[in-house]
Amino acid sequence: MKILKQLFNATRSHFETGGKLAKLHPLFDAIETVAFAPALPTRADTHVRDSLDLKRFMTFVIIALLPPFFYGIYNTGYQAGMAAGLDAGFAASMLRGAWVVLPMLMVSYGVGLFWEILFASVRGHKISEGFLVTGLLFPMTLPPTIPLWQVAVGISFGVVIGKEIFGGTGRNILNPALTGRAFLFFAYPVNMSGDRVWTAVQQTGQQAVDAVTAATPLALSPLAASGETVTRILADAGYTFQRLFVGNLPGSVGETSTLMILAGAIFLLVTGVANYRIMLGGVLGVLAVAYPGYLLNLSSGGETARLFSVHPAWHLVMGSFAFGIVYMATDPVSAPGMNLSRWIYGFIIGALTVMIRVFNPAYPEGTMLAILFMNIFAPLIDHFVIKARLSKRVPNV
Repeated sequence: MKILKQLFNATRSHFETGGKLAKLHPLFDAIETVAFAPALPTRADTHVRDSLDLKRFMTFVIIALLPPFFYGIYNTGYQAGMAAGLDAGFAASMLRGAWVVLPMLMVSYGVGLFWEILFASVRGHKISEGFLVTGLLFPMTLPPTIPLWQVAVGISFGVVIGKEIFGGTGRNILNPALTGRAFLFFAYPVNMSGDRVWTAVQQTGQQAVDAVTAATPLALSPLAASGETVTRILADAGYTFQRLFVGNLPGSVGETSTLMILAGAIFLLVTGVANYRIMLGGVLGVLAVAYPGYLLNLSSGGETARLFSVHPAWHLVMGSFAFGIVYMATDPVSAPGMNLSRWIYGFIIGALTVMIRVFNPAYPEGTMLAILFMNIFAPLIDHFVIKARLSKRVPNV
């Protein structure tokens, strides 16, 4: 480390104002910040200090993402191996999944960092550590069969349109990773939805298996015939509650395992990085909408919307709700800042998720749209909560 520190000290003058590489100072600063903690002395008056700086904050989020990320690699390889009749052992599945997922991750980081460096150089800003989280989150929201050029287009849209045009990290009103995914979903729906996008391309002898039919639980839900429950449809396809919770099923890379996501959520809560009010509010929102519909479905003999026939707890482990409410909705920039606002924000996200799933059979997964929709209203919720508190302090005249 001492040699590395000497190298930074010897080359720093070239990247400072007046140096030959002054335009690349944001890149130099970012690399040095990753290697060493910034040694900036306090020059102003006494101020509040906190050990949880931005660098450590983002590092904790990345650590929390590792359980669903590594499970996503395994599950991607396992699903592909089972579809192609190959070895489905742990080691073989990890290698097969890494061959699919790691290129997506490298493209996401490579292209995204290009835009980060470009905007930082033009504006004279530092490169924020926030992209380390966005670059990892984005490929985890995608199906494993997504073309790499679409990964590049999606992360470009998310970084440039979702963040940089608002001024960069800390000023964006939308979650950049979700913004990029939403763009891909509406721009290239064939590669983002349907039964043939969830199992990665594999090679079997001389024959290439492009894709197989591997419907996700939410994709099967609208297939329930009159009088037939979604639970029965899922059971016939082998989707039990336990399997949905563990995550051994087709889906986006990081969304399938509620168990691994729960492990990450506990880490975020213990370290104080994420706010439990948003997560718990989301769960309460799901149950508050799903339970009345479930009871109504039972009393009416199954004549209401089909997804109301599934037990409300299943909504918590189906699709991307768990991943979204833990990692996306808790984004400190695009989420509200007041505690009451966080309860309201999370609750409405959960409620909207169920309503989109139930009343729009063509688009059974509603978590992404629910979070983006509430990103827009987060400042408004904070505004009214603060206004209500201030009104109680105004003396009666």
